[in-house]
Parts: sequence; C-alpha cells; structure tokens
Amino acid sequence: MLETKNRDELKLLRGINDKMNKAIRDYALIEEGDHVLVGLSGGKDSLALVELLGTRMKIFAPRFRATAVHITLENIPYRADLDFLKSYSESWGLSFIHKVTGYDESTDRRKSPCFLCSWNRRKTLFQTAQELGCTKIALGHHLDDAVETLLLNMFYQGTIGTMPPKLKMDKFDMTIIRPLSLVPERDVEQLARLRQWPKQVKNCPYEKESSRQKMKELLCWLEQCNPAVRQSVWAAMEHIQSGYLPQKESL
Repeated sequence: MLETKNRDELKLLRGINDKMNKAIRDYALIEEGDHVLVGLSGGKDSLALVELLGTRMKIFAPRFRATAVHITLENIPYRADLDFLKSYSESWGLSFIHKVTGYDESTDRRKSPCFLCSWNRRKTLFQTAQELGCTKIALGHHLDDAVETLLLNMFYQGTIGTMPPKLKMDKFDMTIIRPLSLVPERDVEQLARLRQWPKQVKNCPYEKESSRQKMKELLCWLEQCNPAVRQSVWAAMEHIQSGYLPQKESL
C-alpha cells in the first residue's frame, strides 16, 4: 500500500474516502458478500476506484471482494499497459482479467465509433460479470460525469436523467454502482498527480470529439458564478419539485 507523504495528501485522501463512503451508505451500493467487478480502463478515474475499493474492502464492513477487468477493442487504436494494470490491481488486493472484443462497423453505419465502442465494452463487461458470478459492476464515473450527463440529456435529448449511483439492470440481472458519484473530478486529478500514474500507451482518437467537452467548458464557466455549481446541480437532482414542472393533462 502506498503511504501518504504529507498532510495535503492525507487531507485529499480523507476527503475522497469520506465522499465515497457517504455514497456507499446513502445509496446502499455495497452489501455483505458482494463480488464487485471493477471496470478498469486504465484512466485516472478507474485507477482511483481500484485503490479506493481495494483499501475499503480490507478495512470496512460490509465485507466484499473485487475483481478488475480491462477490455480491449481491436477496432480502436486505444492501448493501455497491461502489465501495469495487472500489478496495480493485485497490489490493492484485486484479481485482474483482460478481455479482447471488437465490432463490425459495417453492421450499423448509422452509429458512431464512440457508440459502437461503448456498447461492445458494456456488453463484454456484463458477460464477464455473469461468468464470474459477480453481484455488482463498479464504474469510475464521478460527480462531474453525472452533472455533464444531465446537461447533455437536457440540451440534446430533451430529457432529465443522468448516471445514478446505483442502477439495477433487469435485462442483464446485474446492478451498476458508481462509488465516486460524489467525488469531483478535480480531486481525482489531484490524486493522479500525487500517484504519478502512467498515461495510456495510446489514447482513443475520438475522445476530444464529443459534446461532453462542451459541457465541461460550460461547467467551468458556471463555476465562476457559483464555485459549488456541481454540488448544487446534484442536490437539485435529489430535490425535484415535480409540482412546479410542466405536466400534461390526461385525455
């Protein structure tokens, strides 16, 4: 286990753990005896999740175990250091699995590479969880991801919805959990700098070509008006006053 180097690092880790533990308690993310499959992309969010869950499962109740899985898509020139991911996962007490999959772009030309990549990764993730008998799938989405998703759905889809901390997938008989839901991205970025995690061997060529980047920029602008804008938006999602929203009358 990596030791804290100074008071700032200790304060950062305490703050992140407090937020994660609050999410686990408030939304009942982990139960006694759970086997959690952790999606490990190799990015800062999933690396942080491995460390935080690995630490928690050795100390706190409820007791659970976790396995990390990295999924490679042959179609996308996105590569991670598999040796590092394996040794890193095992150093925190998680087993490591590597899965390779792909897709035929000609089967649906209407879909973007990002959609096809995401859909196939998610499909392989669910299949792996079922093969291992896992009860939960943990993803590294943080507070910023949830707020950005809400804005994307509002602005582009005309709906109000986001990435909830806990989502029961009836079709796959699996539950997705997001233990970092209350942790702002800047805290994860600071942890990544302290840990000096290596960058991807090759990044996804499409990662900057998305509307999500525009939402990030919008949130940075809104932060000038309210430094706690992300927390305010999250609180708004938990306190919806439906009586003050448009409601069509049934015919």
